[in-house]
Amino acid sequence: MRRPMVAGNWKMHGTRASVAELTKGLSNLALPSGVEVAVFPPALFINQVIDGLAGKEITVGAQNSAVQPEQGALTGEISPEQLVEAGCKLVLIGHSERRQIIGETDEVLNRKFAAAQAKGLKPVLCIGETLEEREAGKTLEVVGRQLSSIIEAFGVKAFANAVIAYEPVWAIGTGLTATPQQAQDVHAAIRGQLAAEDAEVAAKVQLLYGGSVKAANAAELFGMPDIDGGLIGGASLNADEFGAICRAAGN
Repeated sequence: MRRPMVAGNWKMHGTRASVAELTKGLSNLALPSGVEVAVFPPALFINQVIDGLAGKEITVGAQNSAVQPEQGALTGEISPEQLVEAGCKLVLIGHSERRQIIGETDEVLNRKFAAAQAKGLKPVLCIGETLEEREAGKTLEVVGRQLSSIIEAFGVKAFANAVIAYEPVWAIGTGLTATPQQAQDVHAAIRGQLAAEDAEVAAKVQLLYGGSVKAANAAELFGMPDIDGGLIGGASLNADEFGAICRAAGN
């Protein structure tokens, strides 16, 4: 049985004061015991969040990490080794904003995925299509290619220690959301692609949906058979809203 997961991606939001307030709000939440809860603060605030959530069953992850596992001469980057020492357990790999705006390629993301796993970080691989690609009927082709990049490089068993987040680019921060059935169709295709290589890995991997998930639509999305939770953007910046989404996953 796959454990549901709700992860909050805070993106480039936060000051010391607002992070302290949000962390306090999260600490006061009554979270469902059967749900894995995680937050991904900006790197500057990772230590503050870990300290603020001490004793709380909330995992802290990083939004990005370097292409090499160890520390070294790579100005401006943070290595998986350093993130692990700071207390991180998870790292986002390939969020659409990094693919689209920063220009990260599958080759770069493969290196980041491998570097993270080499130091014990669990990658959360983000995949998804643009509006143009969806309208052209290329959703499954695009998502399949992004998934195949990892499988071809490292084998499907790499996903025995990873999470996959399907995030349609057109639904991130736009207020648009894939219908539960649209999201389920893509999640089922992802799980099917993995199952064609290894049924056991496919059955166990957590598949999250991301794209304007809110308390109001979370229960319907999470009720789908292949959707195991969500990667939450804007709604994760409000502790009460985030708590309500976590409770939806617990039901």
